[in-house]
Parts: sequence; structure tokens; C-alpha cells
Amino acid sequence: MPRRPRDENSMTFRVKIPEGVQPGEDFRAIAGGEVVSVVCPPNKRAGDEVTIKVLKPRCADSPGVLKLKNEDRDEMDAFLVEIPPSVQPGERFSVIIRGQSLSVTCPCGAKSGMRVRVKQPPHEEETTNSSTDSIIRQVDSIDRRTHLFEVELPYYVVPGMPFALLAGGLRVMVNCPTNSFPGQKVRFKLPLSLFQMPSKPPRIVTQRLKYNKDGWARALRIKDEKFQWVRLDQDGGIDGRHLKAGRFDPERSAFCRTLQLVDGLDYRMCDAIFELAPAHEAECDSKVQNGWGETIVTFPDLAKAHIRSFEEKVTWFGDKCRQLRVDWELGHVKINIRRNYLLEDSMDAIMSLSPRDMRKIWRFEFIGEEGIDGGGLAREWFNLVTSESFDPDKGFWLPSEANQMCMTINPLSKLIHSENLVFYRFLGRTMGKALFDGQLVAGHVAQYIYKHILGWPVMFTDLQVYDEGYYSSLINLKQLAESGENVEAILCLDFTTTVELMGAKEVVELIENGANIAVTNENYLEYMEACLRYRLMDRVKPQMKQLLIGFFDVIPEPLLTVFDFQELELLMCGLPSIDLADWMENTQYTGELENIGVEHPTCQWFWEVAYEFDQETKARLLQFVTGTSGVPGRGFGVLQGSNGGLRKFTINGVRPGACFYPRAHTCFNRLDLPLVGTKNDLREKLVVAVTMAATGFELE
Repeated sequence: MPRRPRDENSMTFRVKIPEGVQPGEDFRAIAGGEVVSVVCPPNKRAGDEVTIKVLKPRCADSPGVLKLKNEDRDEMDAFLVEIPPSVQPGERFSVIIRGQSLSVTCPCGAKSGMRVRVKQPPHEEETTNSSTDSIIRQVDSIDRRTHLFEVELPYYVVPGMPFALLAGGLRVMVNCPTNSFPGQKVRFKLPLSLFQMPSKPPRIVTQRLKYNKDGWARALRIKDEKFQWVRLDQDGGIDGRHLKAGRFDPERSAFCRTLQLVDGLDYRMCDAIFELAPAHEAECDSKVQNGWGETIVTFPDLAKAHIRSFEEKVTWFGDKCRQLRVDWELGHVKINIRRNYLLEDSMDAIMSLSPRDMRKIWRFEFIGEEGIDGGGLAREWFNLVTSESFDPDKGFWLPSEANQMCMTINPLSKLIHSENLVFYRFLGRTMGKALFDGQLVAGHVAQYIYKHILGWPVMFTDLQVYDEGYYSSLINLKQLAESGENVEAILCLDFTTTVELMGAKEVVELIENGANIAVTNENYLEYMEACLRYRLMDRVKPQMKQLLIGFFDVIPEPLLTVFDFQELELLMCGLPSIDLADWMENTQYTGELENIGVEHPTCQWFWEVAYEFDQETKARLLQFVTGTSGVPGRGFGVLQGSNGGLRKFTINGVRPGACFYPRAHTCFNRLDLPLVGTKNDLREKLVVAVTMAATGFELE
């Protein structure tokens, strides 16, 4: 049957039949910005949707408007709109699309002449079940201290269920009221102070705004002003569907640690309920109070700090820590230790302190040595204690499977040390105090540990960074199941894993009664989820819990929400001193660059761009490729891979079609670098790649 030719002179809309309208009766609707009269069809009733066609308006689109190709007919049409002259970031400008006048906000980092992507929204009276976005508008409010918003409840919500949306550019969480239903409009207020944002974010944040892909972002929950994670769709909008319960999805599912502190038996200590929950269930306060109950940090403070440069964030963080510090006159702490018993004496001293003592000024004395602590002894103490704590010979930490320079918790520490949990509480306090006092920690930890400290989502891809071999085996399982092969018959797996304990092998159940549950084509996703939970939490759960409790004995968790996990590593360990000449000398070239090497224009541009980067971006590049900002003490010539052997930094040249952005393989210290046409193109793609690595977004 031949396809009906497309009508270029009309536009198609879907409108909802209002309440009270009977078949055959007329009702008014707004389509394309025009009021039209519609007859209710005989087979439809109130609440149903009907498709109508409206002649295209005679007025032309604004200059510079370009319609994008829409592969999904259920999605709203998207357009590229040119920013008019003299319009600044944050300012609004009007544009006409299909006869409808729209108000567009100039994005941060954009300028006149650039094009931004917009979707033509349905009118307030138009609805569609195919969209997951909430239709929201600002309403005039009598109260000048708040903004009043009105939103149509999305189709997927039920009473009491939270859903995410954008209100005035702010991601917020709203609870569906009792006795409400999808399609109904509800109103809510937000304090005006939440929208007081700086006008000029730094370049690296601008890149994030410009290139966001699928990922997770924090939203503010309205009912209690707490942070909650929401998932973003491919257009940077909020995807509310992640709130619905469902099976584990290796590409979309994410989990966050939850840490609920409870009082302990000792007033100086507390305990916690510690779990790995779906990311949208994790929450974090947006306020910080000092020891006298005064609020010194609110959400607007965190929002402003979040979009600053790393150096500005560090300064802001230090200022807030100084506001939390107990004045010298109100009490201080003197710590006396024997150098030969550094770790033992330090642990006894630190674990005798209350959380309030952790925020006092400390002075150190090495017994039997002369010296006044004017800051030098404190710096030496932090360096010595953290160096010894992360020493693998002590039995508390092991080199990560993926990167020998990153340490991970030794799951066997409980068999080596009777007081192993006390040690992790002590080290957590020490690391927190180092941040509080602006000192450095002499040890880099695995990426997922930084994420747990921050309360960031961990996903299946984090397994690849942590242990690529283990990750690959699970991917092979997934591919086998998806191809229709009999997983149970071929692999003979159950819900257990085997670990080595003091030279002997022991079987550990991943779920209750896991030894008696076979992995099949029907439950392999649950097996993958159980493996993720075990590797990134359960096998070191007691130690991780104590480490975090100790850390938050000093640092209020909301203060950390302004950092990403790469920035946290730089904050704790300091910006590395990177010798680019040594890095370049100890680099090998493969793929499309194997025969030409450093003489290839793309390689020359890469090193020129790297030399032009500031210290922070150099460190982020190193983190992106190797998984850590740490530099081997003897230089890049002894850089190690995941197997502990020497593995030089490698630039692997790939054709532009293989990957659009540079791609890293941290287990092999390898960078897949697309061959580009200009130096500026390479710089932009490289900056985007190292930035997205810290946001949790994927690049295509």
C-alpha cells in the first residue's frame, strides 16, 4: 500500500477532551498558539485524546530557526535557535516557531550568534501521554519572598510518590499530593533565595551544561529542602521514570550509599545504618549548622559554590571549615606521640576525642624531641600517619585491581587485626581532619570510595574502573543471555563468589541461600546486580561504614556536595606536580599512530594542548587516563597497569568514526584519541571528555 503523502500545509496536534463534553459537542482547544474549535468524535469521551490538524500559520519563523530531524514521532519537535546580538547569558529573548512566540533563556557560556537547541512546548491546554516531562509554569505570587509554580502531574506518578522537575531552572523534587491523579494541576512555592545564582559560571561547568548526556544530578526536595538524586534524559531534562520500581539495568541503574547516624553507647562515638540503596532514595541535607545551632550554609550557598572553579571551591570550603572551628580560647587539643609508636599512639589519642574536639585546633609533640608546633609538626604528622595507614604491609589496604597507585580496603583486615574497625574509624577521622585543617592525605583511594564519601551514585560501569576483568566476564554473561544461549547449562553459575582467605578458598553467598539458586536466562540481571553490590560495598561494608562515620565526625556532609569525585581526590591529595616532558618521553603510540607516532599532527596537538592546560586540568587529564591524579615517585617510566606490571601511557589513534570523543581505558593507561582536523577541535573534545568523566555522563 503506497504511503500517504505528507501534508506540508498543516500541523498535527493531540488535545484532551475536557470534562463534561459529550460526543458531537464542540469544545475549544489551543493548538500552535491558536484557539480552534473541535468536535468531539462519537467514539470518544471526556479525558480521551484526539488528533487534530491545523493549518500552518502564515507568519514565518524567526531568522536562524532550524528544525532538527525527529526520529521518534512520539517526541516533541526540536529546533536550533540562533541567539540574537547583544543577548547575554541568563537573559531571555523571544523567538517565533510555527507561529508560536516562545521565550528562550540564553544558556551560561553561550553568546550571540551561537545556536541553542529548544523544544516547542505544548500549550498549557495541550497534553500528551508520550512525554515524560512535566508541564510547569510560574504563577504570580502575592508573597514576594517566594515563587509560585503550577505543574501538571506526570502520567507515571501515584499519590505520595515523589517526582522530579525543573522549576525556574532549579531541579526540585515534589511529592504527589494525596487524592491527586495524573494530569491534575498542583501548585507549590519555592523561596526566592533559591534562585539567587551567580551570573558567570566557569568554563569547565559551561562545558558540562553544553554537553550533558545520560547521567544523574542532584535535585532539591521541596518538602524538607534535602538533596535527592534524579536521572537526566538524553536531552538534559529530568527522566522521572527512574523512580518506578523495575529490574536491574546495567546501563541505567545506579545505587547510593545511605548513612543514617544513630547514638552509640559512648557519647564520643555514634553508630550508623549503612546500606546501598537505589540512587533516587538517597538523600542529603542542604544546610549546615555550627556548634551553637546557627545555620551557616543553606542551599543557595551550595548552589553558588557548586558552579565555581575548583580553586574557588577550595577557598569557599576552607572558609566554611573555619566558621565551624572551635576558637582556641574555648578549648584546644594537644597530642603527644612517640615516633616509634606513631600509629598506635595516634589511634589512642584520636579515638579518645569527641566530635566537638575534632573541630578544635590541634597541637602536636613528638615525645623526646624539641620543637614547637607552628604548623610544621602537624603537616609532618598527617603525612606520616596517612602514609603508614595506607601501607599494604599493615594489612588494612591493598592496591586496587585496576590501578596499583590507588588503594582499596582489604576485606581480610578483620582476620589480621582484632581492632580493624577501630582503625578505619580512626583513619576516617584523620582524613576528615586533614580536609578540615587544609592538610593533605598521603594516599589515593579507589574511585568508588571517593564516590561513597560524597554519596555519589555508583553504576555497573564503576566495576570496569575497579576491575576490568571481572566487569568483562559479567558483560560476556549478559551477551550470552541476550543471544538466547542457555546460561545455566553453559556457565553453571550460582549466586555465590569465591574469595581467597589466608591461602584457602571460601565460597561467599551473594544473596540469602545463593548457593542453591542457579543463574539462568531469567535471573542473570539479578546476579549482575548482586555482583555489583558485593564488589562495591558488601565485601568491605563494616570497614567502609566506620571510615565514613569517622570522616563525618569532622566534616558536615552537605559541604562536600559542591565537589565531584575527581575534585575530592585533588582536595585530599593535592594537585600533583606533573612533568609533561617525562610523560611525553614515556608514551607509546598504537593504532592509527603506530607508524608515525609523535610526528602525527594529532599527537603534536595533544601535547601542545596538554602543555597549555592549567594544573587542575592537567590533573584531570591524568585522572581520566589512569584513574588517579597520583604520579609514580620515579616518574611515568614506572607507570603500572591493573596487573601490577609496567604499563606505559599509550595514545591509541582511532578513526573519527570509531569514537567522537577521546575514550580512556584506565586499566591499561590507554587513551583512544580520534584523529581530528584542527587543534581547537582536539582541545574542545579533550576538555569535554575529562569533564564528563567526573559527572557520571557518558559520551557518544
